[in-house]
Amino acid sequence: MDYTTYFQNHRESHLNELEELLSIPSISALSEHKSDVGKAAEWIADALRRAGMESVEIHPTEGHPIVYAEHLHAPGKPTVLVYGHYDVQPVDPLELWETPPFEPSIRDGKLYARGATDDKGQVFLHIKAVEAILKQEQKLPVNIKFCIEGEEEVTSPNLPGFLKANKEKLAADAVLISDTALLEPGKPAICIGLRGLCSLEVTVGTANTDLHSGTYGGGVSNSLHALVSLLASLHDEQGRVAVAGFYEGVHELTAAMREEFSKQQFNEDKLKADLGLDTLYGEEGYSFVERTGARPTLELNGVYGGFQGEGSKTVIPKEAHAKITCRLVGDQDPQDMLDKIERHLRNHLQPGAKLKIEQLEKARAFSCDSTNPMLQKAADAYEKVYGTRALFTLDGGSIPIVEQLSFVLSAPAVMMGFGLPDENLHAPNEHFNLENFDKGLLTIVEYLKSL
Repeated sequence: MDYTTYFQNHRESHLNELEELLSIPSISALSEHKSDVGKAAEWIADALRRAGMESVEIHPTEGHPIVYAEHLHAPGKPTVLVYGHYDVQPVDPLELWETPPFEPSIRDGKLYARGATDDKGQVFLHIKAVEAILKQEQKLPVNIKFCIEGEEEVTSPNLPGFLKANKEKLAADAVLISDTALLEPGKPAICIGLRGLCSLEVTVGTANTDLHSGTYGGGVSNSLHALVSLLASLHDEQGRVAVAGFYEGVHELTAAMREEFSKQQFNEDKLKADLGLDTLYGEEGYSFVERTGARPTLELNGVYGGFQGEGSKTVIPKEAHAKITCRLVGDQDPQDMLDKIERHLRNHLQPGAKLKIEQLEKARAFSCDSTNPMLQKAADAYEKVYGTRALFTLDGGSIPIVEQLSFVLSAPAVMMGFGLPDENLHAPNEHFNLENFDKGLLTIVEYLKSL
């Protein structure tokens, strides 16, 4: 079957459909968009029906709905569960968008809109790939299920329960996910590991009110001084996390793993130039891709307190705050990490200060074996379409539900991403390169047929 011609002939109608989906402001984090998230779920369900999928269901949850569909007419063949999400990030700051985030626009071979690459555009590829096979061949080479949620951008609070309650319904030989990226244009990658996550918020308090820095300065604790001192204690001068026991469960990089990283031929000088940096910074003894893919981190995401306005206000603030996120690897346990960090903070708190800690997100790291035939065939499919076999990589980000999907269903996660690292996901002017839209469709078809 000539799928290249098929997709060329349908390209305009496919892009028009995708623009319809991208026009829906399905921001899961904002309650005022709850109806829009529901509208996007309906759109996905209708698209699956039009594609020829069966048993299409919209499952309500305490938050946003989960869309399920199946096509199970290939007895004796593998079953593939396609996972993705139709919710998107907020759009702030709006003034930095060149065109409105929910008015899709094509410029220079790129489709601009919130959700274009994360993850509506990539989910859309799977729906249209399945539709193409059914229209051309009237049957699918494998059994297909879809599980598309509306809460990934708010850490999927309701999907784990849905997974456990519907384990048999969702049973599959592989979970196929497109929510990651190529290494660079023309250089495909299959992610075989994601870092875990834990986060906390810290509040340091001192007096029961803000104080005049002339009257009280030098005689009482300053919450900002106490917080800065506390945060500085979290790392040593070599860039390592100084929390006792933080590296327990972290596996050292083997020679084979380091060789796999080196195959990426990552250009650190280009990165510095692109980011306007004089030097990169991080844990000594590791390259940038090793630090961001295979090593744990502790990062400050926000530090604030005291007077923030224009001009000067000579005040000693009674309270200061910090938001902290850790990326975890190997066998690090998120709860154990949070407890160790809390213990460190309490042990290093300045006299006269009080500490309040709120533990938040928790997700374990995920990894799978690249020798699994389901992943090897995915690498082969990329090679047939892109002319370059995909490299197996470790991704520094976290998609917490991937570990749950793979664990509950006892199936490998095949992460075939078609985005690019510079497509501004979560930022203004998010976009999807249409070269990868075209090649993504062909790659997914090639992969499903190869199984």
